[in-house]
Amino acid sequence: MKTTDKIRKQLKDHPVILYMKGTPEEPRCGFSAKAAAVMKSTGVEFAYVDVLAAPLIMQALPEVSDFPTFPQLFIQGEIIGGSDIVEAMHASGELLPMLKAAAA
Repeated sequence: MKTTDKIRKQLKDHPVILYMKGTPEEPRCGFSAKAAAVMKSTGVEFAYVDVLAAPLIMQALPEVSDFPTFPQLFIQGEIIGGSDIVEAMHASGELLPMLKAAAA
């Protein structure tokens, strides 16, 4: 299976998925830490992929998402954005309804 196909399968299998550096419990960069903290604060379950442990995914994901940096949050297969966008959407109240709809 090509790496891009694997990514597309992950996006299909998980309504909410965060591609990040490290894990939600042990983020390995400040931006990933911020995005994971926002996600954990919502109480909505989400999957994650540690791109540092999966270098082929780290290399191929920007090709799939057309988004160059990490972390990357996807809801129902659509790229939402990185930590700044996730934080802004959470602060504005936009993020939680999207997450709840995807998790339902």
